[in-house]
Amino acid sequence: MKKIFALIAAATVMMSILFAVPVNAAEFQINFQTECRSIYLENLDTGIVVYTKEPDARRYPASTTKIMTYIVTAENVKDFKNTFVTIKAKTLKLLEGTGSSVAGLEPDEKLSIYQLLNCLMIPSGNDAALVLADYIGNGSIQKFVDMMNQKAEELGCTGTHFSNPHGLNDPNHYTTVSDMAKITKYALKLPDFEEISNTTYSECLGEDRYLITTNSMIDESRGGSYYYPYAKGVKTGSTGNDSGYCLVSTAEKDGFSYLCVAYGAKYENEETEEYYENGAMIDSKKLYEWAFDKLEMKTIIDKNELVKEIGLRFAWNRDSIQLSPKESYSTILPTDVKLSSIDRVYDIPENVDAPVKAGDKAGTVTLSYAGQELGTVDLVISETVERSELLIAMDAIKKIVTSVWFMIAVGVAVALFLGYIVLATVYNHRKRNSRPVKKYRKF
Repeated sequence: MKKIFALIAAATVMMSILFAVPVNAAEFQINFQTECRSIYLENLDTGIVVYTKEPDARRYPASTTKIMTYIVTAENVKDFKNTFVTIKAKTLKLLEGTGSSVAGLEPDEKLSIYQLLNCLMIPSGNDAALVLADYIGNGSIQKFVDMMNQKAEELGCTGTHFSNPHGLNDPNHYTTVSDMAKITKYALKLPDFEEISNTTYSECLGEDRYLITTNSMIDESRGGSYYYPYAKGVKTGSTGNDSGYCLVSTAEKDGFSYLCVAYGAKYENEETEEYYENGAMIDSKKLYEWAFDKLEMKTIIDKNELVKEIGLRFAWNRDSIQLSPKESYSTILPTDVKLSSIDRVYDIPENVDAPVKAGDKAGTVTLSYAGQELGTVDLVISETVERSELLIAMDAIKKIVTSVWFMIAVGVAVALFLGYIVLATVYNHRKRNSRPVKKYRKF
């Protein structure tokens, strides 16, 4: 029953998210130390990034490169299970002396693209990466790598450049955790990617050639303390101290999902030659636990809320109108944050003129938390109000009689009138003085 109620609650929250307008969210402070040099944590349901650490710094991606290798392969093969590739000995020879992780491919055997993708993602087979690159590139691995870089550019990656399909170190082979998040989100939409990347054990090559995942976070039987029951995929990576431990993963719990990219955790103590614990897995697990426990979706402002009142002119028997949000606004915040702590800054006029129609934009409100801007929401008129023609006429008259030109005209008219009176007075006075004096005879 608890699970049922949890699912119902999650569904209710998700429905509110669908009808809300999440914009951004503040990145929050975690209450523990992390081992990785770069970290990116995003809520996949909303696209909100809740935590980052040096997200745009260039890092060696190691075998997480294979996520892009999967993308380019998937976009160039229509039928994974019925497209077969013959393994070339010369392709496998390219890995001699590299100490690479391999899936154990054998020269001249014929495998399907589906089998090769399993070999690529589950045991992190560099041999599978080269075979796929050679096949898709029509015998040119460099052509395949060019396709990888082209796809990265299409996905909006600005800090990424690939030099190979497997992830072995190269000065010109790098990415950022924010770029890898874009790449991974795209890959998750491709056929079979999520299923294959979350597979811990496969016998797709035969019973005596099983494939075992390198991702201890999803492997309950072999993962030990790294295992996290809510984790799903995606890809591990490490090329020693150059890249450190790397991990791209997702996790789902109570109807919510997150993506975490963690790069550059310490790998080996060069003095003692002892290996460090996998800090990428430790960090990812802690971050997921923190996100699921400490963060939640909150509706900050509801579209049915009357948030502000402004003046209304030219409406009969009323002088104000209410504003409400055009859409509800939801975002992810710490569970203990009270809505009263969200700051609102309004950008609205003092007055609007009737007629006004419900839904017409009248301003905006910018929402902030702890000094960080969350987003801006449009404010609209809450009801339709017609205008009064009488008030319009009276206002027009008022404008006329109070206008500068009208006052000047009145002043000129008064001046002319006064001038006329003065002139008339002077004229009459002169006229009287200029009349001849009549003489009368005395009797």
